[in-house]
Amino acid sequence: MTHYPGLLRTAPLKEETTSSLICRIASRYGLEARVLRSCWHWRNYQPGHDGGGARADAEVLLNAAGRQLLAGLCGVKEDVLARALPSWAREDSKLPAEEDGVPAAAWRIGGAVAGPVVFGCRLCAARRTGTAGRVMQYAPLWSRVCVRHARWQLDADADQPLEYLDVRHLPEVVQAQRRWAGVARRAVRAGAEPERVFALAHAVVARWWEQALHWERETIWPRRLHQVAGGDAGGDLERWRIVGRDAVVFPEVVAVADALLDPAMAELVWADSGAGRPRALPADGVFCRRLGERLGRGWLGPLAATDHGGPLIAWMGSVIRLRRGAGGRPGTTTTPGGCARNTRPPPWPDSCGCWARRRRRPARGRCGGLRCPPSSAG
Repeated sequence: MTHYPGLLRTAPLKEETTSSLICRIASRYGLEARVLRSCWHWRNYQPGHDGGGARADAEVLLNAAGRQLLAGLCGVKEDVLARALPSWAREDSKLPAEEDGVPAAAWRIGGAVAGPVVFGCRLCAARRTGTAGRVMQYAPLWSRVCVRHARWQLDADADQPLEYLDVRHLPEVVQAQRRWAGVARRAVRAGAEPERVFALAHAVVARWWEQALHWERETIWPRRLHQVAGGDAGGDLERWRIVGRDAVVFPEVVAVADALLDPAMAELVWADSGAGRPRALPADGVFCRRLGERLGRGWLGPLAATDHGGPLIAWMGSVIRLRRGAGGRPGTTTTPGGCARNTRPPPWPDSCGCWARRRRRPARGRCGGLRCPPSSAG
């Protein structure tokens, strides 16, 4: 087959998957994606879900000839594509050597290539490209809010139809997205990795989310959850608690991350521990009480302080050990060494898949929708 440079320019979007760009090029020429994909020699099959159907987060890796072909089809220079597409230069053992000259491609799952893949904001894509259509992009959990259109972009690896959650009536979620940029800069100044601080804060808040069904005084999260569910989660509450969790708790995650980076808060942990005269952490400790106040929940302190085995108590222990052993500054203890695996919340697509299987096979035993371990999800 002879390949000719594209007549219609199709610019990539920032952090877009290569697979998504190929689909948009095909749409621009009025072709089905599978027709355009026939221009490459494929080394494996497109990944799909266990229940059938192609995965939305499927990614494509190309050899040098394959990248050259894609650049020609979209009318964009390779260096521009390299800056926009995270998977552009990724190597793969299934692809032929560079000198082969045959445009080749291999399928992969996006999450294993360059991180989580989400459904990009269609409104932003239409604004930038002039055409409407689905776009897949890489985005970590701390950058899921489209601030312009107030949409929480959902993970693409879950076998479910929603692309986003509407948070237009939850301004605190949008504000938290703006606030995170400052928290991330503060983490860097403190010598911490922002993604690890976020992971710890997310683990802390997700653990509270699991317990919140029994908190009679918790009114903020139920209001937000019903809002992202379109006004009323109704009889589908369990599913919405899975799908909506990360969007609903995002403001609290950012607030907790900010608190973990505050040297004054770490100083309160040290004082609660007895400082130079060690004692067990009290149920009415000042640190947990102050943390609850920063979250707008003055009643949360005792509950957080007695959640033994959780990531927050583990972090407090690391603050105390550092002060007693290494004598470091309290602020530096917010560089988390990573949450213990048994305290990390499962990604919601894993829990969603578990929930869906339980609905399909109710007679095969129970599997906790919100507490399903990642290893049990397909």
